Amino acid sequence: MRRAAPALLGLVLGGLCLGPALLPGYVLVQDMVFVPEPVFSRFAFGLAGGSPRAVPSDLVVTALAQVVPAWLVQKAVLLGIFVLGCAGAARLVPSASLAGRLVAGGFYVWNPYVAERLLMGQWALLLGYAGLPWVVAAVRDRRRVAVALLPAAVGGFAAMTVTAITALPVAAFVAWRSRTPRALLWPFALLAAGSLPWLVTALARPGGLTGDPVGVEAFAARADGPFGAVASLLSLGGVWNAWAVPAAFDTVPGAVARLTLVAAGVAGFALVRRERAKPGAPGNIGTWGRSEAPGRSGRRPGGRGVLGAEVWGGLVVAALAGAGIAVAGVGPGGRAVLKGLVEMWAGVAVFRDAQQFVAPLALLAAVGLGSLTARAASRWAAAMVLVPLAVLPTLAWGAAGRLEAVDYPRSWSAAREILRRDPAPGDVLVLPFESYRRYGWNGGRAVLDPAQRFFAVPGREVVVNDAVRVGSLVVGAEDPRARRLAERLADPGALAAEGIGFVVIDAGPPLWLPGLTAVLETHEIRLYRVVH
Repeated sequence: MRRAAPALLGLVLGGLCLGPALLPGYVLVQDMVFVPEPVFSRFAFGLAGGSPRAVPSDLVVTALAQVVPAWLVQKAVLLGIFVLGCAGAARLVPSASLAGRLVAGGFYVWNPYVAERLLMGQWALLLGYAGLPWVVAAVRDRRRVAVALLPAAVGGFAAMTVTAITALPVAAFVAWRSRTPRALLWPFALLAAGSLPWLVTALARPGGLTGDPVGVEAFAARADGPFGAVASLLSLGGVWNAWAVPAAFDTVPGAVARLTLVAAGVAGFALVRRERAKPGAPGNIGTWGRSEAPGRSGRRPGGRGVLGAEVWGGLVVAALAGAGIAVAGVGPGGRAVLKGLVEMWAGVAVFRDAQQFVAPLALLAAVGLGSLTARAASRWAAAMVLVPLAVLPTLAWGAAGRLEAVDYPRSWSAAREILRRDPAPGDVLVLPFESYRRYGWNGGRAVLDPAQRFFAVPGREVVVNDAVRVGSLVVGAEDPRARRLAERLADPGALAAEGIGFVVIDAGPPLWLPGLTAVLETHEIRLYRVVH
């Protein structure tokens, strides 16, 4: 039970959170885009479209979808985030108390960070977040680091960056205390290797990467409560997208409760180290409550559940660094610096959405809350696992109905079949030329245009506009082909010159362009062939 209970709790919390999203169908919200029968396209490999942020996550999903339906892959990934994260955070609590471990795991997967990133549809980032405590434990024990990094590696460059900010300080403390430089160099090498799929693809693109400094303003952390952006970040919130904020976040009692919970976790984490530092304090407590001390190699036998100075100091440094990155983007000075860095190399744009870097603070607070619960030594201590749910009740049942499984219209499948069978050459252009859509069949939820994945049949690329509108700001398109087409959409000669053979109009009012012949016209979608 000590081993299985945290994972079971994660499964229960995942089911409670996702609710209707676990029914057959696809959850399409913001950046979360899964499609039926995905194919290995140039876009999936990061060789077409804008910045290859979906590498290698799209490839992994596509590979799994060759075995089981893609909607099942999505459910498994979403539930797996809760199970993996809950079990991992519980593993780091330095106590034999099952109640303490359950509280740590429960808070780690049920907090504003998880809520807002889930509503943003950033499942790949959350996959790396779920693997974070396992990476910390692996770095501490100096074994199975490569295995622990797999969730972040699948998640992609942002997930690997958040993981690096958390893991490298822990590795530095391990190397310093054990006087073994390899303890730092090996995790660093593995983190670099895990980032190669994205980096190599990005650097190999003929046009290179382009970054719009406007994105620094658009994606900076914002207040999601009454106390301002910094307080939102310190309570693990502060996402830039107002739509991704759970309901009832603007109340004073709710904001106070969220801040108090994180503050209690930080205080509990500080108390763990204070007790360890007392003269004559007992050794680190392992999973089964036995006292453990480092061996000659610096490793701790039976290291499960052992916090240790390496993890304590490493997490403190990581939490401070992550919070510093997040807060820096709030003020004009920090934004100016980041804009200059983005202009130098577009890969720095991963730091634009700075709220994602409070992840190590979430892990630190979770371990601290678990430690406080373990100190309570009460039969009712396990009831503390309900506190995060009470503080954030609107995450339950599909985030109060905002996450729901739907089916793609049959007309979409019919259009894809025409594109698959039609011998006419040419790629596919999707109109209206906007990156996000609101479909009636998807409950009007904003979602990144799924057409780029859905209509990517063998032999055809799909061109969409990857510019992003955030209020009055527009973050420019990164795809050079999309930028060229945006200036000449009404010119059929330009479409032909760009290799466009078909035009899909999948949302909005009816559009008409010269030089197009209708192939399929339905209420949900219209498919046209370009007349050369």
